Amino acid sequence: MSDRAGDRWECGVCWTVYDPAAGDEAAGVLPGTPFEALPDDWRCPHCDGAKARFLRIDDDS
Repeated sequence: MSDRAGDRWECGVCWTVYDPAAGDEAAGVLPGTPFEALPDDWRCPHCDGAKARFLRIDDDS
């Protein structure tokens, strides 16, 4: 299954969800920015976990 631009991602450390529709205002990430487009050094806004710790949420249940 390939990733879609609107997929939401969840931090594996603190369970914070990155929603592309909302972006990340604190980090200057505009709404509509897909997770894959975030810089590699982007961190979880809640626990400072690395981008690599995020898992795609399967909303197709």
